[in-house]
Amino acid sequence: QSLGGNGLAGSHSNRLTRDSTGMTPQTILLSLGAGLVSAIVFASATTGPALARFALFFLTPFAIYLAGLGLGPIAGIIAGVTATALIFLIANPAAAAVFLISEAGPAVMLSRQALLARGENNEREWFPTGHLVRTAALFAGASAVLVMTLLATDSEAMTKALRAAVETFAKTEMPTLPGGAPPTEAQLDELTAYAKAALPIVLAISAMATMLLNLWLAGRVTLASGRLTRPWPDLASMTLPPGSSLVMLAALTLSFADGPIGLGGKAFAGAYFLSFVLMGLAVAHHLTRGSPWRNFLLTAVYVSLLIFASGAALLLALTGLAETIFKYRAHPRGPHPDPS
Repeated sequence: QSLGGNGLAGSHSNRLTRDSTGMTPQTILLSLGAGLVSAIVFASATTGPALARFALFFLTPFAIYLAGLGLGPIAGIIAGVTATALIFLIANPAAAAVFLISEAGPAVMLSRQALLARGENNEREWFPTGHLVRTAALFAGASAVLVMTLLATDSEAMTKALRAAVETFAKTEMPTLPGGAPPTEAQLDELTAYAKAALPIVLAISAMATMLLNLWLAGRVTLASGRLTRPWPDLASMTLPPGSSLVMLAALTLSFADGPIGLGGKAFAGAYFLSFVLMGLAVAHHLTRGSPWRNFLLTAVYVSLLIFASGAALLLALTGLAETIFKYRAHPRGPHPDPS
């Protein structure tokens, strides 16, 4: 699920107001603490078992999202700047740059945009969730490009770097997995080639999923605490901004190019692909409203997404793309909206 909401199409930059809880000494201390927690989690994600590192890396920006949504946009900025500065001091400039683009920057921007609104009182329109998804896609593509740039400056260097990473993983992690055994040299070459082709897509999709899941989780926590200043959006009504399909097409076209342009095209294509997958899930939630088989059908969709990952994701993405053309949700289905 992605955060939902339609309306407010077009530019928001000159017409939006934002809610904020205000800055007090206590709020500033909490914001600094959120940045400290985020930096500590980021540092902890570099050691330990692979599964633990993955979980910690996923939770790295969570405290910044909480600060931004629960304490206001300024608090989110303080938390993000604090975390980035600490990582710069305890790690290196490259790690701080990656953190800023892939973690702190998206957390600050997405939490701020989530609190943007237009109008007053009961007529207030909140920043549409499809635009939040677009923001996450742009950050995800940019962060994937940055990581690949830091990894290597040319194709040959990237191949060598990936080969070293694959070999290290094979020697240290695979023997610890059930049935795991060190691969042969030929298998290492094959894994390296596959990793090089899939790397920009995987980086972008994982980065975007991390952003949106942290935003959703922080939103639920903030809502439960009573500090969320916006109502919970209708998740099934998400609509991507106009032109998203054209951006996806352009990214796919660029992905066939050689060199950095092709890698960048793959990164943004992967991010926008996930956007349309989320659109497809929103359509599924909307079309099953009022059906006695709703729980069964939605469970089948999510189980299929887990088991037949790429195939089910492709079908959902095509469904989301078709929605932009045929507008399946234009006709109400069921008497009451269900924000799920």
